[in-house]
Amino acid sequence: MRPVLLAAAAAVVSLSIAAGPARSETAGAGDSAPQADDPYLWLEDVSSPRAMEWVDAHNAVTVQRLEADPQYQSFYDEALAIAGAKDRIPQPSFLNGQIYNFWQDEDHLRGIWRKTTLADYRSASPHWTTVLDIDALGKAEGKSWVLKGIDCLEPDERLCLVSLSVGGEDAVEVREFDLASGSFVDSGFHLPRGKHRVAWEDRDHLLVATDWNPGDLTPSGYPYIVKRVTRGQPLSAAVEVYRGEQQDGGYGVSPAVLHDGQGNRLAVIERPLDTFHHQTFVLTAKGAEKLAIPDKASVVALVGGRAIVQLDEDWSAGGMAFKGGSLIQLDLARLKAAPGAPEPKLVWAPGARDALDGVTSTRDNLLISTLENVRGRAWVYRPGADGGWTKSQLPLPDNLAIGYGSTDEKSNLAFVSASGFLDPSTLYLADTASGSLDPVKSLPAQFDASKDVVEQLEATSSDGTKIPYFVVHRKDIAYDGTTPTIMTAYGGFQVSETPYYSGTTGKLWLERGGAFVLANIRGGGEFGPGWHEAGLGTKRQIIYDDFAAVAQDLIARKITSPRRLGIEGGSNGGLLMGVEFTQHPELWNAVLIEVPLLDMIRISKIAAGASWQGEYGDVNADPAVRAFWEKTSPYSALKRDGKYPEPFIFTTTKDDRVGPQHARKFAARMEEYGLPFYYYENTEGGHGSGADIKQSARTTALTMIYMRQKLMD
Repeated sequence: MRPVLLAAAAAVVSLSIAAGPARSETAGAGDSAPQADDPYLWLEDVSSPRAMEWVDAHNAVTVQRLEADPQYQSFYDEALAIAGAKDRIPQPSFLNGQIYNFWQDEDHLRGIWRKTTLADYRSASPHWTTVLDIDALGKAEGKSWVLKGIDCLEPDERLCLVSLSVGGEDAVEVREFDLASGSFVDSGFHLPRGKHRVAWEDRDHLLVATDWNPGDLTPSGYPYIVKRVTRGQPLSAAVEVYRGEQQDGGYGVSPAVLHDGQGNRLAVIERPLDTFHHQTFVLTAKGAEKLAIPDKASVVALVGGRAIVQLDEDWSAGGMAFKGGSLIQLDLARLKAAPGAPEPKLVWAPGARDALDGVTSTRDNLLISTLENVRGRAWVYRPGADGGWTKSQLPLPDNLAIGYGSTDEKSNLAFVSASGFLDPSTLYLADTASGSLDPVKSLPAQFDASKDVVEQLEATSSDGTKIPYFVVHRKDIAYDGTTPTIMTAYGGFQVSETPYYSGTTGKLWLERGGAFVLANIRGGGEFGPGWHEAGLGTKRQIIYDDFAAVAQDLIARKITSPRRLGIEGGSNGGLLMGVEFTQHPELWNAVLIEVPLLDMIRISKIAAGASWQGEYGDVNADPAVRAFWEKTSPYSALKRDGKYPEPFIFTTTKDDRVGPQHARKFAARMEEYGLPFYYYENTEGGHGSGADIKQSARTTALTMIYMRQKLMD
């Protein structure tokens, strides 16, 4: 089963650290030193009256200060107009023989799920039919519903599982929806709010991982037991098909069912051991049998009776050696007959500056997107009768971010997108059988880019490694350090940062003469698994050195200066901002810290923090990790007499993934030390900037006004 892709207009502040729900935990017995005397543990009680009173007071100060700026209203109006623009590309999904789209604008703040035909979609003004109105549903039920996802049963794609969250949090309620009737199914499948992992097994059965009983969750707050739920029976009658262990790490045990265009099917269950290692089990008539692939490998597609596996570590098997970052294939029939003895064959291997960016499929073909020195490429692999492949590259523009969108399992059609910092997105329809490529939609320019240029430069990090980065600036820039510049990066979880078109960045920043920098620091996946692994655990300082090196390079080139340089990042990128704030306060005049991790000593006690020990290490089990974070954790490293720029700390109350606790405590400690800061906590929005486009526009306006005041005034 393939999930329907949703393209919400409400901006997400940061890349997700983990898909799915998390828990919230307050301080309690067993909290470990040296923070046992932490005076701000009370702020970890997310919704307590005392904590919310603190939030409201600090929100009021920030809003009063920033909304008083004469340019605030124009920033808000421009951000809202871009987020809700009627001429945006409606992101399409092949489904049930038609094209579906999730759409938000000022008339549909929470969004509508709608449909049209492919032929009509290709026209200038498609005629849409609303299938599900989230605003109307929330109003009727008195809930602040946010649509989180839709999964439809293959191959007919008529019955769907709709996931709804309150206010944007990760925890969801799941309901069955019938596309034929356009309504929720009476007495259909229903899962109450919880921490679910769900896959359709067939029309009358779901594979569900959830907290079946109180306590059926890992220390991270994720499920570890999978059961088969049968239509018409209560959840209490579900039959267990797999059980991990309660102390498992990562994001919880997850079932998945893959299909190909020839009617083949493969049901797998992933049992995470930590953030990046997991065991894979094949669900057979004998039960769940372990698949003999590495623990850093995933089954990502099924094409022509071949299971496609992504390797994130080196593997030697069957007399062959495969490089981490490669794709391999396993014969499906043999895999099912003998999961313990697969015979792998190579599909794709990366070169020195290559990385795998994405994998999907159509009815007959395997589709691969890659990065070549952080530039996008799109490939079509067609299976041959001899077990090999013939490949071709789609003729897309160079120097852009390239990605596959929705694909059709009933044909060989696929949508492909291309965009860049100054190049509005173009959506193409590819016939992967013939190799034809037709532009279907183009986003109108949302800002004037005629005066700007994009460069890809390199900085030298502390160990001599070359760190690439993109800088967008005026063509006639004065190399005297006076250009106001915003710099960002992510640096974690093997997430690749590639060029992207942002109307708000262009309109609110570039048009006003600012420059924008995206740094491809280690910790990401821009150059494969090794680029990520270079900064894991106690090696993480190199990530922070990479970021500082890019800043120092910008200053050395006189593109900008510390007075005019600001930085921003969210989630793991928010941790990056916190570290750079405390380690190199002399390099920046503005620091935007969004939905961040900041207390790395208590990370396992807050929200889903325990699930990321594969990335950051375990401070409770490894003395070396603890020593590293006692020195590096921003909450610990903050100094009373430090000379810091005035930061903007942003979070949301409904963030049940990272949690607002980190941001609150960091701000409270700054206040204790008499250090100035801005703090704003949206009451909704989940792990993002807002639950709808008005909330997101307000967040954008507040943060961009902050940057303008600090860097342009």
